[in-house]
Amino acid sequence: MNVNATDPANDTAALRAAAETGNAEAGFRLGIALANAGDLAGAAAAHERAAQAGHPVAALEYARLRLYGLVGVPSPETAAQWLLRAEQAGLPMASDLLAQVALGGVVLPRDGRINERVMRGVQAEFPPAMLAAAIHFGRKAHPEDQALCLQLLERGAARGDAIAAALLAERLAHGEGCEAQPGVADDLWAQLERNGVARLPAFTLPPPDRTPVPPRQLALEDVLRPATVEPLHAQPRIGVVPQLFSADECRLLIATSRPHLHASQTADPITGVPLTLQVRTSHEASLDPLLETTALRLVQLRMAAAAGIDLPHGEQLTVLRYGPGQQYRPHRDYLPPGTLQMDRPHAGNRTRTVCVYLNPVEAGGATDFPVAGVRVVPAPGKAVIFDSLHADGSPDPDSLHAGMPVEAGEKWLATLWIRQGRYRPW
Repeated sequence: MNVNATDPANDTAALRAAAETGNAEAGFRLGIALANAGDLAGAAAAHERAAQAGHPVAALEYARLRLYGLVGVPSPETAAQWLLRAEQAGLPMASDLLAQVALGGVVLPRDGRINERVMRGVQAEFPPAMLAAAIHFGRKAHPEDQALCLQLLERGAARGDAIAAALLAERLAHGEGCEAQPGVADDLWAQLERNGVARLPAFTLPPPDRTPVPPRQLALEDVLRPATVEPLHAQPRIGVVPQLFSADECRLLIATSRPHLHASQTADPITGVPLTLQVRTSHEASLDPLLETTALRLVQLRMAAAAGIDLPHGEQLTVLRYGPGQQYRPHRDYLPPGTLQMDRPHAGNRTRTVCVYLNPVEAGGATDFPVAGVRVVPAPGKAVIFDSLHADGSPDPDSLHAGMPVEAGEKWLATLWIRQGRYRPW
């Protein structure tokens, strides 16, 4: 809700006076006005008071402020309590956020209520829920699931979801789950490009999940199904999953991260201060919790499950783009003492890394492990998983690896660094 500062009814002093009489709507509007003015602490106090007076949207706004630590440290427990109240009032965003919290498995259990909440959002035409469900069904080979994926993407696109529209355009272009309709896809892309949405890399993949299960069944717990990791090296442990992601999941990460790309940085090994150096010449985007959606949380949970370590141990997902000539020179993922002390040392060091290639690379861009004598060639949806520490927790210098220069085209890569202990609050 946007507050028009020229409207006397939205005057902060008047709103404050009305809120102090117990007017919940005034308290909610005061919270919005204070948030727009940058006073998040004041906004939180106003929303909390309005929520206590029974205003469901104020409960949702207060929960978001507490969940993301926009006031104080993140408090997912407090946030969940208020989200439950907002959900009882029928707000689909509250159900969506509760599903995201539950996927972490820290505050709420990973149980069937996640599916129920996403389905509730689908029924309410809530675009983030429709996108998560579409990507879920798109992984399944059954024709009914493929058709349902397309229907959900169409509904999301009709509601203004640009990412759903981009995924739909690529499916139409390549005939994924339907007859190829390149003309319709081009028209859709023309609309997206007029609104600043860049085209996605062109490729297609078969649905990765061919397990015989009943069609049209929303079962998001499948992200926890262990992936078959093909071993490449024992010490350090290096393995690959030939197709961890679907085409939709790859496209989701590219489309989400592209607007947030910036020059990649590395940490000074002594001070831990981030620096832009020629050792790493890519561009990257870190998916801050505020950017996360249920679909993005599911993708990250899939990566963590493939690594055999729970998602709360993971740092924020980083998506990287390498253009021609760009590379990441030989390096190790475990953190130097200076960096570790600056970034949640209680979580320990980086013990395992999951990298998933998101597009085909025309030439170059392999991940090279020179000590181990292993080189992994990029392919969309393919994951490489490797350890950075010995079994006793000490750094393993043999985990040295490099992103080889891209010789032609571009390389998109999603990287999840996983710590020894819990890194995320939820």
